[in-house]
Amino acid sequence: MKALVLYSTRDGQTHAIASYIASCIKDKCECDVIDLTHAQHVTLSQYDKVLVGASIRYGHFNAVLDKFVNQNIKQLNSMPSAFFAVNLTARKPEKRTPQTNSYVRKFLMATPWKPALCGVFAGALRYPRYRWIDKVMIQLIMRMTGGETDTSKEVEYTDWEQVRKFAEDFGKLSYKKPL
Repeated sequence: MKALVLYSTRDGQTHAIASYIASCIKDKCECDVIDLTHAQHVTLSQYDKVLVGASIRYGHFNAVLDKFVNQNIKQLNSMPSAFFAVNLTARKPEKRTPQTNSYVRKFLMATPWKPALCGVFAGALRYPRYRWIDKVMIQLIMRMTGGETDTSKEVEYTDWEQVRKFAEDFGKLSYKKPL
């Protein structure tokens, strides 16, 4: 069995999560991990299942996510597929499900893609790595939402046990032939 894990990342946390998921399922199947910005020539039919992960910045996914989904919608909906989102809103446990995370809920309602499995993970706050304007904007958002505002800090909010459980579920995902 062969799986494809695609990701769109801004500061590297979504890539780290995608790579971790691939390492969790390596005993069950071969797995390729590819950045969505380099996936335009990927042939999905070479894979038994696909997982797409994307981060959110300022309330939006990278446009490359919608572009990929729209270009591959038939294939995505005809094979076992899964989706996960990474955002700082999910640092709050009550915002870590597709039903309770407004960004994921909005995406799933708008997209023609119907992934069999969806997850939401908290990202990481990397103030020292941000450009000045991003540092100021993210600090403002964090102040408004009760988050960390010390711009000298880096805080990883990702719940790796939650990611591991999601990886297990993705590893079990397979095509079920109709009766």
